[in-house]
Parts: sequence; C-alpha cells; structure tokens
Amino acid sequence: MKGLPQTTFDNPESYERFMGRWSAKLADLFLDFARVSDAERLLDVGSGTGNLALAIVRRWPHARVVGIDPSPSYVAFARSRVRPGLQFETGDAQALPFQDKSFDCALSQLVFNFIPDARKALAQMRRVTRPGGVVAVAMWDLAHSGMRMLASFWEAVGPADAVRASERVTAYTKEEVTAMWNEAGLAHVETTDLTIATDFASFADYWSPFLLGQGPAGSYAAALPDDERDALAQRLRTLVLGDRADGAFSLPARAFAIRGIVPA
Repeated sequence: MKGLPQTTFDNPESYERFMGRWSAKLADLFLDFARVSDAERLLDVGSGTGNLALAIVRRWPHARVVGIDPSPSYVAFARSRVRPGLQFETGDAQALPFQDKSFDCALSQLVFNFIPDARKALAQMRRVTRPGGVVAVAMWDLAHSGMRMLASFWEAVGPADAVRASERVTAYTKEEVTAMWNEAGLAHVETTDLTIATDFASFADYWSPFLLGQGPAGSYAAALPDDERDALAQRLRTLVLGDRADGAFSLPARAFAIRGIVPA
C-alpha cells in the first residue's frame, strides 16, 4: 500500500465483533486485580462500548459508574445498554471534565496505548481520584506480541507495513508503565499479567471482524484492494491453522494491569 489508512473507531457494533467480546472477557480479571469493591463512584476512562462499566455494575450493583470516551458513536452505543448506575459522556482522557477528588477510583481498559499523551491522562485520573483511591489500567501486552489475534495479523501483513502501523499505537512494557505510575506519585504500585483465550469457531470467525474497519488492523484490512486482501487472508490462514482443516481454534491473549493508590 502507498499509505496506511487512518485508524478508525467509529462503528460500535463492528467493534463489538472485533474486540468487544474479548474486552468483556478481560474485564472480570481486571476487576479482580483492581480490588475496588468498596468504591461507590467509579470513573471508566476510554469506556468505549461500555463493557468494563457493565462488568462493574454486574459485580457491584451499588456502584455508580461514569464512563468517558472521545467517540460519540461509542458513547451513544454504551448509553443504549444503560443499566441503573451507569452514565456515559463524550470527552478526552487528557482533560477530564470532573472536579478534583470526585471519584473513589479511576479505571481504564484497553485504551492507554491509543492516548496521545498517556502521562497527561494518568495525571488527570490521579487528580479526579480521592486520596486512598485506586488508579488502575489494563492493556494488551503488545510489546511482547501478547495479543496473538493481532500479532498474527501483523506477521501476515509483513514487516514494513506492520512497523509503520505500530507507530500509531504505543506498545508499553510493564516496566515503562510502572515508571509512569511512580512518576505520577502513586503509592503501592503493583502489576500483574491477565491471560484469556480467544476462541474462534472457524477461520471466518477470526478473519471477518478485521474487515469491519475498526482499529489499526481493521482499518488496514478494510482498505486493501480485493486481491491483496485475499492474499493476506490466505497467509493468515496458514499462520493460524497450518495445514489443518478449517474448524475451531484458540489463540492466547495476554494483557497486563497496573494499580496504584492516591496518597493521603
């Protein structure tokens, strides 16, 4: 390709097929680690289609969750899933429109890699969280090819475009994020790995969501000419299935999470 397409996050239904089913699966593991069961007012930064917020209120019905996301279409979709205790707003993680110390905790799942200035977003999350509250984030371990669904795709694409596409997403390591949390003045910083299986009924179940145009990989696949897209699909099929007949298969997906406490 002469130029990479612009990354898009504008179709929530497509996102749900592409990544939402895995973010929903990851949410419970993230909440186990975050340990915020006593929180009454929680902020979900980069709330997307609402999967983390929904997991929170399913687990803790008393909770009041505010989700904020820059995509108006994702916010509208999340609002359509509203349950008691949920509120979704359009806004920027780097300039949160909330008063200081107005939440018991601030969480974010699978969005920090896409924020232009993650340190600014972290400072905002710390600012709006009360002393003693938790600031926690989970993200795919892209630096170590932890999300095999995506890593296999870019391996099939080839190194040149894969490297160019990776420049649009920051593949943080745990060490880099730990340093960020410490620099932000958060206490009792800890990290953990979160691993899920991404299960597919067939190669089509794996491949077809890439054609919906969401995120860097989806935007890339959807913009290819038909012949190049077909060739990419064949290379990818060989990577994930080898010489096996089509059928169900599973790929591992590893994220990591970090939490810290706002000092009193």
